[in-house]
Amino acid sequence: MLLIKNAKIITLEETDYECADILIKNGRIAKIGKDISSEDAEKFDAAGLTAIPGIVDSHCHIGMWEDGIDQEGADGNESTEPITPELRAIDAINPLDRCFEEAREGGVTTVVTGPGSSNVIGGQFCAMKTAGVCVDEMVIKAPAALKMALGENPKGVYGEQKKAPSTRMATAALMRAAFIEAQEYQKDRESEDGAARDLKYEILVSALKREIPVKVHAHRADDIMTAIRIAKEFDLDLSIEHCTEGHLIPEYIRKSGARVILGPLLSDRCKPELKNQSLEAPRILYENGIEFALMSDHPVQITQNLLMTAAVCVRYGLPEKAALESITINAAKACKIEDRVGSLAEGKDADIVLFAGDPLDVRTRIEAVFINGERVK
Repeated sequence: MLLIKNAKIITLEETDYECADILIKNGRIAKIGKDISSEDAEKFDAAGLTAIPGIVDSHCHIGMWEDGIDQEGADGNESTEPITPELRAIDAINPLDRCFEEAREGGVTTVVTGPGSSNVIGGQFCAMKTAGVCVDEMVIKAPAALKMALGENPKGVYGEQKKAPSTRMATAALMRAAFIEAQEYQKDRESEDGAARDLKYEILVSALKREIPVKVHAHRADDIMTAIRIAKEFDLDLSIEHCTEGHLIPEYIRKSGARVILGPLLSDRCKPELKNQSLEAPRILYENGIEFALMSDHPVQITQNLLMTAAVCVRYGLPEKAALESITINAAKACKIEDRVGSLAEGKDADIVLFAGDPLDVRTRIEAVFINGERVK
């Protein structure tokens, strides 16, 4: 057991505390409140420190593109076939990549990581903690989502190979075809004879049943609308990833009910579909009543700078609470893991970051990080 004493606690729930304690048992938060006592617990005096939930990076590729070793560690895109839903992030992630340690040092305790966007349907994301040496022991949920992509990335990859998709039309058509084939597979599996198992279609059927969400890479407004259109056609549980031009069409996003994972925002406009990237976007989405999470898209923007992204968004008009929510509870909700992480509440995982001052002041030191109640920094 561990008892964190005398911290200012920002729970990202209904109640915050100017000075209170957190009791941790078996890796979970057992109690939050004032003057908690426990003879058996190890004590950590957090006087003068501010506690927030561990930061959640809702979209990244950490461990899929390993740091500093180029092609040998590049396992995020199987750019040989545009439809590869059977691929699993858990089979590619290297948890010993030093970026996991750097993530922890930056207060990021949970990452949702997986394949890149070369393929129309690229494979399965997983949600995992940033501490450990074995992916299987670090996973919160796998699969956490099915990655899909619209726009320039699949066009460019397969256009160069002189095969579909080389247009946005073909990308959308391939998505539709894959889900129609999965519907037929589902019917065959449920028939008396029953079709043989097919990993490709099994995960697509899970998406059709809304058992897992689809994370659709879409930067431009027209690609966002295509994602909404296809999700509606097949009743998919949609999360719009990147959503770079979402601030240009907020009423359509709000009406769709899709979750939004925005970013990365501290990167250059390295391709044409990023021309309308704006640090005003978070404020505009917030003012239009759209709940969103921020992402790093690591290694495009390194995951430990996610907190800095939230701080910069405050400079551009996003309220401080909304900024913290975008990298904690909103990020957890966007990835459907809010039962475990994203806020400080009894029964949730004891993922806690302690700051020497205001968490949104980029000068503030992180003094300690706990994952599942174990100190990792």
